[in-house]
Amino acid sequence: MGIIERREREKEQRRINILDAAEEIFFSKGFSTATMDEVAETAELSKGTLYLYFKSKEELYYGIASRALSLLKEMFQKAVDRHKTGIEKVQAIGEAYYEYSQRYLNYFNMIIHYEMSQMDKIIPEGILLQCHQLGREVMGVVAAAVAHGVQDGSMRRDLNPLRTAYLLQGLSTGIIQLIAREKGHIDQSEDFQAKDLMVDFMDMMYHAMQPNGIKKGK
Repeated sequence: MGIIERREREKEQRRINILDAAEEIFFSKGFSTATMDEVAETAELSKGTLYLYFKSKEELYYGIASRALSLLKEMFQKAVDRHKTGIEKVQAIGEAYYEYSQRYLNYFNMIIHYEMSQMDKIIPEGILLQCHQLGREVMGVVAAAVAHGVQDGSMRRDLNPLRTAYLLQGLSTGIIQLIAREKGHIDQSEDFQAKDLMVDFMDMMYHAMQPNGIKKGK
């Protein structure tokens, strides 16, 4: 390995270490109260070195959000690859999304807040575009699964793949947030568990997207 290649690998490893440190600080203290000094200390770097890689907390936030989206895309793709028909692929994506929200709660919350935040107004365009591109790729996996289902006949022919992907993502996110918010109350006072709501939701979507599903309106 040449000197240039070694230096590039060292730089990339330092960037990874910085993001690891930022995750530790952000997830334990909260983004609003975390400081760049704390990230530098945890990464065992000088503040000056930290700023060579990330100019602000917001840039660090988007760096972690990119990690979160990359992992989500990977989990979606693995779920899709295990099945043949489009509707099975879509259902597997739903199951993977719920698993992601439970195993990687901090990442899940970060994606939600990233999509709702106004930080994009102060983020360099290159960082912003990278994160948005990853978001589009995640939705692309879902849309491709829907398109596959339309083509193989396992899903309704009138479904628009990308629109359906966004609807599924939005509805699934809402159900997951409902489960998180109401879990204690439902588990204690109802005759079912909160997590059953996700199973019911996916079952409803499964039947609604089948060729014999009833379409209302235009």
